[in-house]
Amino acid sequence: MGKAQDILDSQFEAEVLNSEGPVLVDFWAPWCGPCRLIAPMMDWAADTYGERLKVVKMEVDPNPETVKKYKVEGIPTLILVKGGEVVERTEGILNKDKLASILDSHV
Repeated sequence: MGKAQDILDSQFEAEVLNSEGPVLVDFWAPWCGPCRLIAPMMDWAADTYGERLKVVKMEVDPNPETVKKYKVEGIPTLILVKGGEVVERTEGILNKDKLASILDSHV
C-alpha cells in the first residue's frame, strides 16, 4: 500500500521541484484537526495514483522556508506541482471525490 512521504525544507527542491512526474504536497500540522481528517486521503492518493504521482507531506512548523515561499497561510493546504510549477492549489478540507477530480485532471 502506498504511503505519503514526509519531507523537509532541505528536501523540497529534490523531491518536488525536480521530480520527473507530478507531486502532491500536503502542508499540515499535528495540532490541526482538519489535517488529521485528510491524512488518510493522502495515503489513499499515494496508493491509488502511485504509478503516476508522488505524494509528500510537509509539516508547517519545522519547515518555514517552503511555507513562506508558497504562501501557505491556512492548513491543510494541498499543492500539485508539475514540472516545478504549481498547477493546482486547494486550502481547507476536501472530500475524496474532489481530490480524485483534481488528480485525474493532471495525472
